[in-house]
Amino acid sequence: MKFYITTPIYYLNDVPHIGHSYTTIAADIMARWKRLKGYDVFFLTGTDEHGAKIVAAAKENGKSPQEFVDEMSEKFKEAWKLLNISNTDFIRTTDERHVKNAQNIIQLLFDKGLIYKKKYTALYCVGCEKFILERDLDENGCCHDHKTKPQLQSEENYFFKLSQFQETLLERILDANHKEHIEIQPIERRNEIVGKLKLGLDDISVSRAALDWGIPVPFDENHTIYVWVDALVSYITAIGYPIEKNNPLTAYWPADIHLMAKDILWFHSVIWPAILIGAGLAAPKKVYSHGFFTIDGDKMSKTIGNVISPQALVDKFGVDAARYLTVSLIPFGPDGDISWSGLNLKYNTDLANNLGNLTSRLNKMLQKYFEGNIPSVKHNAALFEKVEQILNEDFTKEMDAFQIHKASDALQRALTLINQQIENDAPWALAKTDMEKLKECLFSYIQSFDLILLYLFPYMPIISKKIWEINGAQGDLEEIAKDYLANPKKYKDGFSKAGAKLQIAEVLFPRIQ
Repeated sequence: MKFYITTPIYYLNDVPHIGHSYTTIAADIMARWKRLKGYDVFFLTGTDEHGAKIVAAAKENGKSPQEFVDEMSEKFKEAWKLLNISNTDFIRTTDERHVKNAQNIIQLLFDKGLIYKKKYTALYCVGCEKFILERDLDENGCCHDHKTKPQLQSEENYFFKLSQFQETLLERILDANHKEHIEIQPIERRNEIVGKLKLGLDDISVSRAALDWGIPVPFDENHTIYVWVDALVSYITAIGYPIEKNNPLTAYWPADIHLMAKDILWFHSVIWPAILIGAGLAAPKKVYSHGFFTIDGDKMSKTIGNVISPQALVDKFGVDAARYLTVSLIPFGPDGDISWSGLNLKYNTDLANNLGNLTSRLNKMLQKYFEGNIPSVKHNAALFEKVEQILNEDFTKEMDAFQIHKASDALQRALTLINQQIENDAPWALAKTDMEKLKECLFSYIQSFDLILLYLFPYMPIISKKIWEINGAQGDLEEIAKDYLANPKKYKDGFSKAGAKLQIAEVLFPRIQ
């Protein structure tokens, strides 16, 4: 089973921040989950390196465009390495493999009569790097995203016949039973796209005549390929798309999911599928956009100084906690707000009080009552089965729906269930009256906890493995998780074997005051 997931190809006019991190961590969690489920996963991220804003940013920094993008692209690679992102490939739009491929796609569309040349006068938003219609401006005549008035520009460009694809796109988006259905999530975003599609489509410019920093149009080197078309083609470049006749696209295509923020949903759900259909290729199966979020109620801004970097998150919470908190604090889909106080509270509640506390109290009881060994006893699976039900039903349902924050809630409910069971059983009292019952309880707690770690792994791959080892569980956690998800009955007696020695647990999540 193949599974292909992508983040956006991030534009390099700024350094990576929590917005980029949010999308990339979410994609990484899904990629890791699918691997556990037995999928052959290709996970792509990368950087979009052409366009007018790059030229301007490079000039501002006293560098050539190539020097600037080389430096900035490295910052994204470093950020994803820091956050333990498991991407299969990192594509750059300045890569030679991509330059050739973007030119091949444009040439193919031109040869099919889908690209033509005309003089065009229209409003152009420099921030969006796109032409914008008056009906799409706010009441002040400004771009909704950048709050600036677009400039009237006139030049001779090459245009793609997007208008020809209106009915095809509507049919594929609206008909869930269509063999080439394009699913757009969440539903409110799909409705927005459908509403806009029904108003009609205009042909779009796919070249610029006044910009050298871009990929030359193969049939007219006085033009460069429009930056957004260039970037979208990255998704097929990365999986080795061969343009040659009779050479089929690799088995990973079409993409199972393109993941992005809502501001670029139109490009991915309308323009990109139309280009693919025009080129005779399959459109992506699903396009999923999440909302925007503010920091303490304000838009992220270097001027305000409220931009949160991946390094700041890791310095404050550690790698795994930063990953977990970033995607679990706000719902995946609608707009939300992130604050340091909210991150601190979530850290204390979910990680210090729940996950960390359970690790510590189980370890201390087993050290105190059984010298750090897993007791030998028949497994009373009642608690294990309750935890298993939460994970197999609630967690799995939410992950399959890409509701990553709700899946994390299911993890917390499972942890809370064990903590509550400990309070109900009062093992400290059983230690004075019924050692056999105490053995049974502790064995049940540890096996149920191990089970949760299998599902925690996509969120916190380092910490889950660390606790797995602390608990004396046998084998590599990731491989056991794959095997368990394929053969759950094989593990009805748990994972930490009787007689196994626990490690002394350190404080994993010191409380933040």
